[in-house]
Amino acid sequence: MPFTLRLHRVLKAPPERVYRAFTDPAAMCKWLPPHGFTGTMHHMDPKVGGTWRMSFNNLSGGGSHTFGGEYLELEPGRKLRYTSQFDDPNLPGVMTTTIDLNAVFCGTEMQITQEGIPDVIPSQACHLGWQESLTLLTQLVEPEIPSGA
Repeated sequence: MPFTLRLHRVLKAPPERVYRAFTDPAAMCKWLPPHGFTGTMHHMDPKVGGTWRMSFNNLSGGGSHTFGGEYLELEPGRKLRYTSQFDDPNLPGVMTTTIDLNAVFCGTEMQITQEGIPDVIPSQACHLGWQESLTLLTQLVEPEIPSGA
């Protein structure tokens, strides 16, 4: 039975920068792959009805898995909702991920809900992967680096 994952973070960065990290292909490749993986973005068209496709490549084992989906809802600096589906038939189903961003006094409160995660993926592994990815996201969006630096 597919499961739903919920995560919450507060980041010391403005919502617009956090949102941009989800809609910029180079940014996604930098933060989304969990530890031990690199990312390749094959296609990204961040608009409602647009699609995206990427691969995670296992650096130590050499394997990879490719996945992608469609953007369902995009509100710059506020919300993203998109689908994901693995190419691997052993990982069936369509997942829907919702990212809610809320400006708070110290930056951005972020709520993540990922629904429809295939039951063959252990929930603990999914949690660990997201935690690693969110650590990398935090490291990407929190620094204040002047333009031209």
